[in-house]
Amino acid sequence: MMRKRFLVFAGGCCAVTLLLGGCAMIPPEPVVTGPLTARPPAPVPPPEANGSIYQPTSYGNYPLFEDRRPRNVGDIVTIVIQEKTNAAKNVATSTDRSGSATVGMNIVPSFLPSELGAKQNLDSTGANKASGKGSSSAANTFTGTLTTTVIGVLPNGNLQIAGEKQIAINRGSEYIRFSGVVDPRSITGSNTVASTQVADARIEYRSKGTMDEVQTMGWLQRFFLNISPF
Repeated sequence: MMRKRFLVFAGGCCAVTLLLGGCAMIPPEPVVTGPLTARPPAPVPPPEANGSIYQPTSYGNYPLFEDRRPRNVGDIVTIVIQEKTNAAKNVATSTDRSGSATVGMNIVPSFLPSELGAKQNLDSTGANKASGKGSSSAANTFTGTLTTTVIGVLPNGNLQIAGEKQIAINRGSEYIRFSGVVDPRSITGSNTVASTQVADARIEYRSKGTMDEVQTMGWLQRFFLNISPF
């Protein structure tokens, strides 16, 4: 009977340990959600040969006087990431409050005890002061290039873009993800657009491997941090 209880207790401890270990390795929530590349279009029948050089139904054909800027699902747009943010905040608070009260007895009626005399006075004072200061600052810089694809076209002609770049070096890997909405008029002739001109821009830069594991808090430390009242 004791052996059975011990096995049950050991199994429960192992289950709790595995559960806590799994909680400690919860990956961060992704910033870029949704598809990262355009879905392949449905196959179209080959155009009927009519002797014309320009076939409007053939993929990749553009009118003679039309530029090659992206405008359809699957077209490629290169994003020039030029993100730089600076923020600073200073807070100062000061309060001062004071008060006083005095009660004196100059004339004591005869029917009161003799211990109560003119010297039985009451004097009280109080003061309350508080001050606080705080400051915070943040600076971030992110530069680079990332080629994305058009995953959707809005009714007004704006392009929904998304893309991903993955780099694996030895035992570690890094990936950059980007998504947003681009006005085709902001795209240059070299098929590039600055990230500062992308609406609803979402940029995600994360890594996997040894460098990411050393920054992960252990499950036991995470457990005590969650239950600590401080």
